[in-house]
Amino acid sequence: MVSSTEAAGGEVAPSLKKRLRRLYHGDDRTATRFRWFMLAVDVLTIVLFVELTFVTEAAWMIALELVLGVILLADLVARIYIDGRPWAFVFKPLTVADAVVVVSMLAAAFVDNLGFLRILRTLRVLRSHHVIGTLRRHSRWVRRNEDVLHSVVNLVVFVFLTTAAVFVTQHQVNPAIDNYIDALYFTVTALTTTGFGDITLTGEWGRVLAVIVMILGISLFLRLLQTIFQPAKVTVTCPHCGLSRHDPDAVHCKHCGEIIHIETEGVR
Repeated sequence: MVSSTEAAGGEVAPSLKKRLRRLYHGDDRTATRFRWFMLAVDVLTIVLFVELTFVTEAAWMIALELVLGVILLADLVARIYIDGRPWAFVFKPLTVADAVVVVSMLAAAFVDNLGFLRILRTLRVLRSHHVIGTLRRHSRWVRRNEDVLHSVVNLVVFVFLTTAAVFVTQHQVNPAIDNYIDALYFTVTALTTTGFGDITLTGEWGRVLAVIVMILGISLFLRLLQTIFQPAKVTVTCPHCGLSRHDPDAVHCKHCGEIIHIETEGVR
């Protein structure tokens, strides 16, 4: 026979998992507030990273890092717990990135705030697409402009991570890069191949990084800008099959061949 204590323990776990799933995947007011709270934690994590490039790390900053690290750890454990295939979930790239962020935040209490730990925290911006997916449930404007928003997020994430790499690798050896804004200035001038020359990266690895940034600027940065101002697809519903994503210059639906009418600005 199963004792009352065992029965109670068996009911607690499913009940907890059900509540957590409702919190993470539900659409009620509590779930919405929880998502906004986690979004605030993500933003604060990034803001703290940028702030630390301007000021000397103080005790209250380390304490804040620990608090944020504990919150992110609890969030990660909860998402693994409620997933239907937890072991597969653990090895997903986004989960690994979240785990790295948690380690970098909690390590601040035990080791010096090393540069490689600081840059790992920027991986949290990779969750931006998940945030858009959450917001689209509650905002018609987000749903209507989702493609452009994804393009903007891709661009921001790309520039942010590139700038973080420049800052972390150069701020201790390059007097021209004293804070995050200096690194951002260099990154944007390099990505756009403007190259004013007032800030350059020092050392052999600095030159290698500069070459990589310039190559990325030519091959990726300009492409990301293009997707913002000229989306690759337009939304027009095919009257025959219902396909809603088409090339901007499409005349026929690529799924069924039906003629579609895409509004254009015309010839000027």
